[in-house]
Amino acid sequence: MDTIIQSLAGLDNFALYFVISVAFLFVFKIVYAMVTPHDEWKLVKEEQNVAAATGFGGALIGFAIALSGAASNAVSIVDFALWGVIAIVAQSFAFALLRFTFMPKIAERINNNEVSAGIMLAAMSVAVGLLNAACMTY
Repeated sequence: MDTIIQSLAGLDNFALYFVISVAFLFVFKIVYAMVTPHDEWKLVKEEQNVAAATGFGGALIGFAIALSGAASNAVSIVDFALWGVIAIVAQSFAFALLRFTFMPKIAERINNNEVSAGIMLAAMSVAVGLLNAACMTY
């Protein structure tokens, strides 16, 4: 019984970090929607746009990877929140980098449901999320 109680000793910290993480996912969705010139939710929900779903799904996964790095390396809740904000900025920068350098017509291509564009956006988002998480190990 003592082993179970000891194992659950960190449950309050888990719950706090988890709730903040889920809140960050919602914040990221809002920020990402403001950064992208296309409306992912409309494209996915109303038009069943696979390119938008793939790109946005990759962006969420990339952000979650970065956020997990922040949670793993944080020394406090404030530290975690600060690095969570930095992760949002870095992931938003990834979209801007792709849009303004490598694929200037990415938004148009996603609006046109070009799956290859959605895959490239997802790949860039996951790659940046991995790098973001790795760079948070200080």
